[in-house]
Amino acid sequence: MTKVIAFANQKGGTGKTTSAMNAAGALAEMGHDVLLIDIDPQASLTLGFGIALSKVERTLHEALMNPRELTLDDLIVQVREKIDLVPTNISLADAELDLVSARRREDRLRRLIEPVKEDYDFILLDCSPSLSLLVVNALSAADGVVIPMSTDYYSLAGVRLLLNSIDEIQYEVNPRLKIYGVLPTRYRANTNIAREALESVRQSLEGKVHVFKTLIRETVRLTEAPAQNKTITEYSPEHGSAEDYRQFARELLEQL
Repeated sequence: MTKVIAFANQKGGTGKTTSAMNAAGALAEMGHDVLLIDIDPQASLTLGFGIALSKVERTLHEALMNPRELTLDDLIVQVREKIDLVPTNISLADAELDLVSARRREDRLRRLIEPVKEDYDFILLDCSPSLSLLVVNALSAADGVVIPMSTDYYSLAGVRLLLNSIDEIQYEVNPRLKIYGVLPTRYRANTNIAREALESVRQSLEGKVHVFKTLIRETVRLTEAPAQNKTITEYSPEHGSAEDYRQFARELLEQL
């Protein structure tokens, strides 16, 4: 059964796009068919696969507002043998205003996804660092959410805010939404701050929310890979960062 997974955190700089992109790479490497949907007006995921924003003629914004005229099938681009992408550009920011007055505004993305779900094993949603109507749409459409969290002192507060928001969405919009776990990212084992922040998160969330055992280490290769329009498993398949995301993919599958 297809799993729709949102990568979300209200705090910026936590590795949402990096994790969505590289989780897709690792899952595809395992033989799974993956659809990525870029739901961030900054369009970092789109750029990471080498798609020029000026070339994105039809956007998710248009499909959300005119679902009878434009479907996800009209927007999907194949970027790898087993990875498809719904790209976006800055025009998606206008969807925030347009959705305010739309009927069933929280369910628009879910209804767009339904017709293509059977074509994929996983549909990964890369969310913007906010709790906007676009993110609410993503959480409404998702079966579960992964919360990337950079290992620093400020991250736990952001995770707690998101958990409160998810609780409201579960109650009001999507009762089947699960929290698959918090994914520690940008981890530097040689710093006390990272180790202490990670321990604080594990203690604070113990018994409440799963914290993935996998640690995504902070490396230069992870920043170089999207600049070369590649996932880390393509760019540097033997590097530790590639193994980090393979391990995360394996652990995620166990969670499911």
